[in-house]
Amino acid sequence: MADAALVKELISKCLQARDQAHCPYSNFPVGAAILTTGGDIITGCNVENASYGLTVCAERTAVQRAVAEGHRHFSAIAVTCDIKDSFVGPCGACRQVLMEFGSDWDIYLTKPDGSYKKTSLQDLLPLAFSPAHLEKS
Repeated sequence: MADAALVKELISKCLQARDQAHCPYSNFPVGAAILTTGGDIITGCNVENASYGLTVCAERTAVQRAVAEGHRHFSAIAVTCDIKDSFVGPCGACRQVLMEFGSDWDIYLTKPDGSYKKTSLQDLLPLAFSPAHLEKS
């Protein structure tokens, strides 16, 4: 994604989504914003549950919202949390969920001040299991 204004908007939306997080147990708010190939931005935040295993990460919330709204093709995601001194990536489960929709995602790891580091899903999840592995030969 080359458009600096679009990256700025994606980062801004992920920071706003973090503010919507429901995280009374961990107090670790996370926000995510997905860019569809059509140019739409869909956000998500983590939603915790007293039964911890039912907690849903921000990235998966954003993917689920996007799919529910009819989107299936994505080009980027921005992810943020409250850690100020390092860039934090999606958990392994979220990386696998993102891989369901292709490996060519740009990933923007974002600090609370809006600074970011661009990486890729391929870099974050090398040798990934993907839908292609389920195709019959």
